[in-house]
Amino acid sequence: MTNVKNIISASVAVIATGAMFACVAPFASADSAQTSAVVSSRSFPKASSVKKNLFAESTSTSVDENSKWGGIETLDVPQTESQAEKEAVAAAAAQKAADEAAAAQSAAAAASRSEQRASIPQVDLGKMTGTGAELASFSLKFQGYPYVAGGNTPAGWDCSGFVQYVFSQFGISLPRTSGAQATVGTPVASLADAKPGDILANGTHAAIYIGNGQVMNAMNPVQGTAVSDVSVFGGAGYSIRRVM
Repeated sequence: MTNVKNIISASVAVIATGAMFACVAPFASADSAQTSAVVSSRSFPKASSVKKNLFAESTSTSVDENSKWGGIETLDVPQTESQAEKEAVAAAAAQKAADEAAAAQSAAAAASRSEQRASIPQVDLGKMTGTGAELASFSLKFQGYPYVAGGNTPAGWDCSGFVQYVFSQFGISLPRTSGAQATVGTPVASLADAKPGDILANGTHAAIYIGNGQVMNAMNPVQGTAVSDVSVFGGAGYSIRRVM
C-alpha cells in the first residue's frame, strides 16, 4: 500500500512539473515574437562602412575655375573700415589741408612783401649826411625781422618797440608807446619838410622816416619789419617829430 502511494505521488509531481514548463514556454515564445517584430521595424539602414577621415573629406572639394555662379564671382565687395580707421584718415586729411593752407598763406605773404618792396622807390641814404640819415640807414638793416606785440628787441618788436630800439643804439632814450613818441623832440610842419631819421607817430603807430615819402617800421605779424609808404597810417593823422 505504501508503494502505491509513493508511485502516485511521484506521478503527480511529474505531471505538475510538465504543466509548469507548458505554461512558461508560451511566454518565452511571445517575448521572442515581440523582439523579432521590433527588429524587423528598424527604419534606418545599417551602415556598411565607416568614414574615418572626415576633415580630409571636408577640405577635398575642388571647383573648376571656369565654373559660373550667376555673376556672383565678379562682384566688387567694398572693404569696410572701423570707426577708428575712418577717424584717423579724416584727421590726416584735415592736417594735410591745414598744412597746405598755412604754406599757401606764408607763400602769399612773402610774395606780397616782395611786391611791396619792388613797388616802393628805394632811397639812397648813402648820399645823405647827418646823424638822422645814419639812423635811417641803420634801421634798414632790420628788414624781415619779426613783429611781436609788446616786444622791443630784434628777437621781436612792435612798431614803437622798433623805433625805441633803433634810437637807443644812437644813445637816445624814447618813450615806449607810439602815442608818447608822437610828442618827443620838436615838431616838423609837413612831410615835405621831413628828413630821414624823423619819427612819424600817432596813438596807434610809429615809424622812422627814410625819405621820399617812405618809412621803416614794424608792421604786423604777417609782414614783419619792412619799408612802406606813409599810407601805412591808413589815412589817419600823425605827428612828425625830430629828435636829432
